[in-house]
Amino acid sequence: MTLKLFVLFVLKEMSAAQPQSGASTKKTIPRDEWEKKLADVKINKRDLNKLIMNYLVIEGYKDAVEKFSQESGLPPNVDLSSIEERMKIRAAIQEGRIDEAIERVNDLDPEILDSNPRLYFHLQQQKLIELIREGKIVEALDFAQEELAARGEENPEFLEELEQTMSLLAFDASQGSPVAGLLDYSQRLKTAGELNAAILKAQCQERNPKLPSLLKMLVWSQNQLEERVTFPKIKNLVTAELEDS
Repeated sequence: MTLKLFVLFVLKEMSAAQPQSGASTKKTIPRDEWEKKLADVKINKRDLNKLIMNYLVIEGYKDAVEKFSQESGLPPNVDLSSIEERMKIRAAIQEGRIDEAIERVNDLDPEILDSNPRLYFHLQQQKLIELIREGKIVEALDFAQEELAARGEENPEFLEELEQTMSLLAFDASQGSPVAGLLDYSQRLKTAGELNAAILKAQCQERNPKLPSLLKMLVWSQNQLEERVTFPKIKNLVTAELEDS
């Protein structure tokens, strides 16, 4: 069944499992009974395919989108070339090629950065981080002064982020800098994710896939039901296999 249906099913069971007055023990639902309840839930395969397509498109798996569309008969409702260009931009950020990413974004749609000063600052901040990572200290100082200082003076939030980035120069990597996380790969992913969301918004597409939100709802609904009922749970979200509590 789709995750949404499963969440609704669990919530329905939670409502039906309201503890009776004076009850001291939780109700137990055997595996066979639980599996029968699940089997009785009607599944709309097209809804499931839409959920998968939504994830593949937003996350940029162009080849998978193309193949899944052929197999499912579900159109992606998006220009596949736009997915490819978006992924090239994201790859450039993740590999530290910030100037290339900015150039590609401007070729795609200049309004994306022109209308989003926060995003543009974060891209410039990421470029500064890459210069520091490469040990280009003089170039990093010049870049910070020429490109970022004025923006920091205009916005206190930007100034704080700039100061944190510049503090990387005060520590060696081995000294345990309190802002060493800026040099982690996760910082590149964060910047790439912000830019990816902005591109999707400019293209009038959803910015976040539905699947992660549904997984969070699944975990929450199971936890809520578990307070009242003992039942087989999905503990491994990868395999989605039922496990006895």
